[in-house]
Amino acid sequence: MTDRQPTMPKRPHVVVVGGGFGGLALVRKLKRADVSITLIDRHTYNTFQPLLYQVATASLNPGDITWFLRAVRSRQRNVRFLKGIVTGIDHDQKLLRLHGDVSVSYDYLVLANGVTTNFFGTPGAEDFAIPLYKRSQALEVRDRLFASLEEFAINGQESDLRIVVVGGGATGVETAGAFAEFRNNDMPTTYPELDRARIHVTLLEMAPDVLGPFHEKLRAYAKRSLEKREVDLRLNTAVKEVRSDGVLVEHDGQEEFLEAGIVVWATGVTAHPTVLDWNVPQGRGGRIEVDEHQAVNGLENTFAIGDISIGPSSLPQLAQPAIQGGKHVGKLIKADLKGKRAGVKPFKYSDKGTMATIGKSSAVAEITHLPRLTGFPAWIIWVGLHVATLLGNRNRLATMINLGSKYLFSGSHNAIVGETPYVVAKHEMHITPAVKKAQVRRVEARKQAQSAQK
Repeated sequence: MTDRQPTMPKRPHVVVVGGGFGGLALVRKLKRADVSITLIDRHTYNTFQPLLYQVATASLNPGDITWFLRAVRSRQRNVRFLKGIVTGIDHDQKLLRLHGDVSVSYDYLVLANGVTTNFFGTPGAEDFAIPLYKRSQALEVRDRLFASLEEFAINGQESDLRIVVVGGGATGVETAGAFAEFRNNDMPTTYPELDRARIHVTLLEMAPDVLGPFHEKLRAYAKRSLEKREVDLRLNTAVKEVRSDGVLVEHDGQEEFLEAGIVVWATGVTAHPTVLDWNVPQGRGGRIEVDEHQAVNGLENTFAIGDISIGPSSLPQLAQPAIQGGKHVGKLIKADLKGKRAGVKPFKYSDKGTMATIGKSSAVAEITHLPRLTGFPAWIIWVGLHVATLLGNRNRLATMINLGSKYLFSGSHNAIVGETPYVVAKHEMHITPAVKKAQVRRVEARKQAQSAQK
């Protein structure tokens, strides 16, 4: 078996693993540096994860929030893209090994590959709950929803449909709020034959509040906004098990089973299992340990940025720490090329604040140098910031059009949907054949992945 080594120009080679916020920020920081850059990602596109729930709830096209990574060359010629999954790293030889017998040498290595879902060992969660971390997962949630609604419309609404969202952080609150608004505002027009009172949106959170990192007043506002939208909010509630037809929860020592057709897992992250084969120091959650410059402890010219890194100071797992970390490492590499690395000050995160939306004209925002905001002002800032942060003018324009048609024009109830199987048989426990097939595929795919790792 012979490895293929891609031909690279004779100048320092920077390899960046991961085309997310941090990876792209680093690449762009090195635009005018005398280096060759290889950007590696398992996908050919960048996903704007903060808006994945808008795809899951049929408000945005998946293409609105994805950006072709090869397009980075349109304004930067010292970078090339390579699709691949890193299977191992030889730190002595400074060599990455990828699936397909491909090896890539490097002078500087930056690991910006992000994290994946942490199911915390909850029985059945990995098999039957759907995270919102990838485009395919958002589409699966969306298609399951409309498959269930169409089956009800065809065969009659003999049982309730419950959508369970696990996790009261920003993703969970935004997802539950969007589902509730779809049920309350759109379904009376688009599904008049259905009883919306039998469509339930349940948000589960172990803590006593939603949006734990926010100020208590903002947490209270978010709680009221969810309840106003008739979200079944269950605080101090732990998920004990996820089954094919629902979730087993515990509250105040009492267990209860909630039948559900869709379970969205919106809590917890951990490092990808492949990181175990990279011979890097790992800390809490499997994240890669770094120093004050985002350099991986004990490894020469190797860095980790964004969610995958864990350093001396605790940073929130948001876009800004990744972007700022990427820019810092780019600055450090440029200084090192000039022999001035020692003059670079340690990385210091500048907290610009955080925000979350509950629905139309309802959001919370804690922005540096501004008072705490709720309601319409926070929502307008949330919309503007998310549109501005998207990659590419086409994406920004498409997102503005789709969100504008949803939120600004009350007469529009257009949902962006995909294929939903035509169902003629009576449903059983509100789980459609399409849903059952999807669950089986998920279980089989996970088993195959586990076998391949062994």
